[in-house]
Amino acid sequence: MFPTHRPRRLRTTPAMRRLVSETAVRPNQLVLPMFVKEGAVEPVPVASMPGVVQHSRDSLRKAAVEAVQAGVGGIMLFGIPTVRDAVGSGGIDPDGVLNLALRDLRSELGDDTVLMSDLCLDEFTDHGHCGVLDERGNVDNDATLAVYAEMAVAQADAGAHLVGPSGMMDGQVAVVREALDSAGHLDTGILAYSAKYASAFFGPFREAVESQLTGDRMTYQQDPANVREALREATLDLTEGADLVMVKPALAYLDVIRAVREIADVPVAAYQVSGEYAMIEAAAANGWLDRRRTILETLTSIRRAGADVILTYWAAEAAGWLD
Repeated sequence: MFPTHRPRRLRTTPAMRRLVSETAVRPNQLVLPMFVKEGAVEPVPVASMPGVVQHSRDSLRKAAVEAVQAGVGGIMLFGIPTVRDAVGSGGIDPDGVLNLALRDLRSELGDDTVLMSDLCLDEFTDHGHCGVLDERGNVDNDATLAVYAEMAVAQADAGAHLVGPSGMMDGQVAVVREALDSAGHLDTGILAYSAKYASAFFGPFREAVESQLTGDRMTYQQDPANVREALREATLDLTEGADLVMVKPALAYLDVIRAVREIADVPVAAYQVSGEYAMIEAAAANGWLDRRRTILETLTSIRRAGADVILTYWAAEAAGWLD
């Protein structure tokens, strides 16, 4: 008795496997997150994320140009200020580090890439939370929305093509959309962090942005156990005018990416976060994993789950492999 059906016939050669491959990752689907540090005169390595740095404004320009030349689809920018306060005023300041860097990159790159900006206060507050605190020390949702509106306009004025409200405040997309439209930024889009989980995988990122947070963000970021809640959040963001919706992190939430993909009529993004990056880099450095194969396999899994766009710290390097 021999098998009649032999699926292995479609795996016999590299050319055959390419022919029937169901999922592809293309450079233009990758977005590179980048950090810019106020006052830095040279790149500062992030210890927990080998290969990732806090850029100076000059090194940011150079690295961004190289990433675009490699074929990445976009850049997501995070700012690291030297001075923080209770309301994160550095995020609104036109001369704050993030807005200056946005102007730098828009001047350098024009419309050659999609320039995205993190629209959140956590990097700019002295308490490290994503919003303004009330008298009890809790994040005040509606007071925070007012700041987000100003921050969105400042980022659009500075040249962002997409703003990324990531604080998980109720109503943030609607408030940002209204603010942008009222300021004449009708073409500035919103990449909504719709399902952002209270994840342990964010640890290295907090080092990268020199977060001042003590405690956690469980009162506004999502419970890792919940998927229906993610669909509710995504549905609200879509109703409020999100141009793209995102799931963050990615690898531990592939089921959520798939579920959001099935309800969304806009592109779905996923963020392969700092902890995912650090784990693979550490394992590869110890010789436990083939680094390139592992990176490409994880990117493929995120695409297979339904993501149209992937934010990943390997974007520029992987784009060179995929080109």
